[in-house]
Order: sequence, then structure tokens, then C-alpha cells
Amino acid sequence: MMKKSANTGKWPAAVFLAVLTALWELSVRSGWVDAYTLPAPSSVIRVLFSELPGLRSHIWITLQEAGIGFLAAIGFSIALALLMDFVPMVKKGLYPILVLSQTVPIIVLAPLFGMWFGFGMLPKIVIVMLVCFFPIIVSLLDGLEAADPDELHLIEGMGAGQLQQFRWVKFPGALVNLFSGIRIAATYSIMGAVIGEWLGGTGGLGVYMLRVRHSFALDKMFAAILIVVVLSIAVFKGIDLIQRMLMPWAVSKEK
Repeated sequence: MMKKSANTGKWPAAVFLAVLTALWELSVRSGWVDAYTLPAPSSVIRVLFSELPGLRSHIWITLQEAGIGFLAAIGFSIALALLMDFVPMVKKGLYPILVLSQTVPIIVLAPLFGMWFGFGMLPKIVIVMLVCFFPIIVSLLDGLEAADPDELHLIEGMGAGQLQQFRWVKFPGALVNLFSGIRIAATYSIMGAVIGEWLGGTGGLGVYMLRVRHSFALDKMFAAILIVVVLSIAVFKGIDLIQRMLMPWAVSKEK
């Protein structure tokens, strides 16, 4: 029953998207909107399939940058969260700086990374790390702070040290928060890689988008945007699947 209602809840969004796409197609075909300013969805799909063989190398480059940066952000976030949880003074000193760092637009920092690290893959990986790092560590820290004090007192009375408390109580309890941050960061990873490619590079979806924009091929531009959307959704769903495999108790609790 719960599964049926969950599937039913997806229909309104699907219907709305289908209606919106149909109106878009109709407005272009009827001449209300010029095709050279807003290509029809059918034209975008047709160009996507024709350009896909040449886009594979760009997709692979973007996925590499996003994947390496995303995994590095997860590892760094967990390590830093552990340090901040073990040493409260470190948390008091670093947490305001982490919040302050999010006020600086990544589009401003990206050219600096290009000058410091060159125009290869490294600056794009750094950008993805910065984009993904904040939601992961903030979610994890919130989860660690929400640990049940009664459980902590119980395991402490049984002789558990700070590391054992983290391993058996705090971290398992914070896994839901951790995956929530990871899912948010996953959708940002592809976007971060594309932003880095916009500001300098030899390959990737961002470089391809710049090239087709300069030639005013908006149908190819929309095709690249569609690929970015599909990749972001795929990564998000992949993380959700991993969470369901690693945390079946959380899924049963939702049901």
C-alpha cells in the first residue's frame, strides 16, 4: 500500500512536466517563439542523439572530474567532522570560517584555481570539492550533535572511550544526516565540474557548451544541458540506492 501511494505521488510531477514540454513544443512549432532563440524539445532530442557519439569523450571527462572531487569531498568532510567532534575548540574556530567560505561565489574562485593549478583536471576537481564539501560536513556535524545523550552515558558507563562512542553511537546515528548531505552534494558535483570547465579547459561538457554557444547552436546547448540534468539525477539516484543497501533499517522506518 505504501509503495503504491509513493508511486502515485510521482504522477503529478510527471504530468506537469509532460504538459510543459508539450506547450513548449507547440509554441515553437506554431511560430509563437522563434526556433533560433528557443529550440523545440523534439529538435533538442534529435540533436542529442546525433551528437552523442562525439559527446562521449566530453561526458567521460566531466564524470571523472565530478567523481574524483565528490569522493575527495566525502573523505575530507568525514575526517574534518571527526576532528571537530573530538576537539571542540577546533569546531569553534573552524565552523564560522566554513560558513563564511560559502559567501564567496565559486565563479570568482574558479579563475584563481586556473592560474594556480593550470587548466588541466586538477582545478575542476578542487572546484567540485569546494562545492560538495559544505553540505556534507554540515549535515554530518548536525547528526553527530543529535546523538542520544542517554546512549552516550550508557556506553560511557560501560567503559567506552571517545573513539568507541563515536564508532558505536554517534557515527551510526548520524548516517541518515550524512547521506542527506551526500545526496545534495551529488547533484552539485556535475554542476561544479561544468563551471570549472567554463573557465578554462580542453574537454568536458562545459567546454562543449562554450563552443556551441559561440556558434549560436542553441539546440546543441540545450542537448548538453539535458545531459547534465540526466547525469545529476543518475548520481542522486545512485547515492539513494547505496543508502538503501547500507541502511535498510532507515528505509523500513520510512515505510
